[in-house]
Amino acid sequence: MASAPTSVPATPELPDTPAEGGERRAAVFFDLDKTLVAGSSGIYWARAAAAQGLLSRRQLASDLWENVKFRLHGSTDESTHRVWDRVGEMIAGKLVRDFERLSPRVLAGVLPRVYPRMLALAWEHQDAGRPIYIVTASSQETAEMIASVLHFDGGVGAPLEIVDGRYTGRLAGPMTYREGKVAAIELLADRDGLDLARSWAYSDSESDLPMLRAVGHPVAVNPDRTLARVAVEEGWDVIRLERLTSYLKTLAALAGVAALGGLGRVAAGGRSRVPRPPA
Repeated sequence: MASAPTSVPATPELPDTPAEGGERRAAVFFDLDKTLVAGSSGIYWARAAAAQGLLSRRQLASDLWENVKFRLHGSTDESTHRVWDRVGEMIAGKLVRDFERLSPRVLAGVLPRVYPRMLALAWEHQDAGRPIYIVTASSQETAEMIASVLHFDGGVGAPLEIVDGRYTGRLAGPMTYREGKVAAIELLADRDGLDLARSWAYSDSESDLPMLRAVGHPVAVNPDRTLARVAVEEGWDVIRLERLTSYLKTLAALAGVAALGGLGRVAAGGRSRVPRPPA
């Protein structure tokens, strides 16, 4: 499992509950992939879908390759949108209930990848009276499912459009990415009476700089190069949980992609696009 962080932000011991006059309280917002969970949670949806015949071996190989790049380099705008385009193509026309039935298999993959220290830190915030939320570029279904199992106060992700019990492959609302995450936490703040200036946000990615800058206590977790530089420049707390073992697991994942026979084709097809992957 992940080793102890190099730097952990202090959390005040006094409860942070609303004042009698209705004063807004602080909250805590966690990105999901590489922040709460090692690697990408989406890969477990892909594996479960492939096991049920909802995804081809070639599509699974492509997703595994994207996950390898994500573990090594982090995300980019291009890779995030590319992943969502691929997800849209995969689910278009398929029954929602078929994907809902994948949830146990998905959770069986995701839950062992949750960073114990990050979960403990989240619950420390919650015990101090601050509601805790997952805010992710993954689907709303993923955000809600994981938030519920981890006993968070809520989860916000990208909403998938459903018509007559089937996914259309399109989003039903704004994508929770970059400024979209700021819009999401502002809606939460209005709905739940939260004070963003007193709140915390945790993320690994430069793409989440808008969300990190929207709160009073930004924290970089396993930061990519750009976020690591910004965190140093602005004096933010930094938590590092990714270690050599993660890279060894990435190499093992590479071997798994190669075993599927898709690595050479996927890598060759992806060279012209170059990027570093999704949050």
